Amino acid sequence: MSHISHLFHIHHTPTSHPDVILIGAGIMSATLGVILKELHPSLKIEIYERLDMIAAESSDAWNNAGTGHSAFCELNYTPQHDDGTVDASKAFKIAEQFELSKQFWSYLIEKKYIKDPRSFINSIPHMSFVWGDDVDYLKKRFDLLKDHPLFKGMVYSEDKEQLTKWMPLIMQERDKNQKVAATRMELGTDMNFGELTRALFTHLESLPDVNLYLNNEVTFIDKRKDGHWELDVKNVKTHAKKTIETKFLFIGAGGGSLPLLEKTEILEANGYGGFPVGGQWLVCQNEEVIEKHAAKVYGKAEVSAPPMSVPHLDTRIINGKKALLFGPFAGFSTKFLKHGSLMDLPHSLQVDNLIPIMSVGLHNIPLTKYLIEQVRQSPEDRLNALKKFVPTAKLADWKLEEAGQRVQVIKKDHDHGGVLEFGTEIVNAADGSIAALLGASPGASTAVAIMLDLLKRCFKDQVNTPEWQAKLKAMIPSYGQSLAANAELIDAVRAQSSSALQLKTAKYVDLEVK
Repeated sequence: MSHISHLFHIHHTPTSHPDVILIGAGIMSATLGVILKELHPSLKIEIYERLDMIAAESSDAWNNAGTGHSAFCELNYTPQHDDGTVDASKAFKIAEQFELSKQFWSYLIEKKYIKDPRSFINSIPHMSFVWGDDVDYLKKRFDLLKDHPLFKGMVYSEDKEQLTKWMPLIMQERDKNQKVAATRMELGTDMNFGELTRALFTHLESLPDVNLYLNNEVTFIDKRKDGHWELDVKNVKTHAKKTIETKFLFIGAGGGSLPLLEKTEILEANGYGGFPVGGQWLVCQNEEVIEKHAAKVYGKAEVSAPPMSVPHLDTRIINGKKALLFGPFAGFSTKFLKHGSLMDLPHSLQVDNLIPIMSVGLHNIPLTKYLIEQVRQSPEDRLNALKKFVPTAKLADWKLEEAGQRVQVIKKDHDHGGVLEFGTEIVNAADGSIAALLGASPGASTAVAIMLDLLKRCFKDQVNTPEWQAKLKAMIPSYGQSLAANAELIDAVRAQSSSALQLKTAKYVDLEVK
């Protein structure tokens, strides 16, 4: 929105003055809302969601991978450089961040804020599976991770008999001459972030001074002279409008965050753009096939493929029922949200982000080519991709389903004009009065770590007070300490969270590995 539109905007007397406004009823807003109410119970919080339900976009179970992203199996978190070395720094960071999430969820269970952990988290082995020339890479990766305390219990095998025990569906009728290898972590988890988000909002709505408004779209954002944020909100069903103001605004609207951030006109948002990537799953319809597989098995992404397109054969527990998914297959749409508009991308173009967006387009032609090829795939093409994982796959057993939309971050870069970032990023004003979350995976799995970072950026005066420090350590016992440097602490927090969340314990399963 330009400065000219601000000149013509009519300011109305705000009808509501909450301390905090959260835009978007997804996992990010839910996590921040619960943490803030624990730290400051008297806060008045309002949440505004454009759709008619909670967690209908990226947080929904069918719209994301459902993997508790802990870097146990995701090969894109351990890239191999041109010299052959493997970089595990991102894997170590993400593994630690997921442990923070598990500690926080354990706290919610122990406080009885959430009743049943099995509704949103379940134990499932995490495996990486490769073939051919990639076997050498996986062995290097394993050697790098196996002695790190966060990856204690990881095992590796190239033995086909062993691999058949781990993943019979994948090994059935596989070429006997094909060189294959896999790693396995028993401590992996399957997540239903939709259920978790709904449970968090159920708790939030039970608290005083918390109000959730569905079917309400934020149409205008402006900073007042007193430093507060003024928002215009429209009910998409009744078309009723109201004006609200707040001291602190968080934009956690998934793919919808970038257009809202642009409305704020904060300097820190200059140069940011978005690159939308869609997704599709093949969902198994044959119960016999579903029962033959019990793991999350991740492969290696094709050259130029975006990280969210890493192929995986995925056991899921959705609404208490076991499911089997393969994908995701990437697609391109100009929508920023699954329930968005085809004009989302064109409307996001502004003078300050045109150069970064154009630069990314010029420097990522292979990615564009890959997405075009994905869009043009036939059912037989997708079946052939599946057969690399499941040699016995039959088209009749699988149904194509739409997954969610992701908007990858584009930002200014001094050397290249603009770069495409894969991951999540907080953009906040210098005064801490507003923050927005952009990006995608590992997103939901690391929501707690992201919100702890947000507290340090936007609540600087409060976060270091003895009161807040004590409460943060009660919620997250390892808060302020490095898990990566403390094996005993890792074992302690894993034992506690595994018990509370009813997961496999840190007493690692003995596996005869050949």
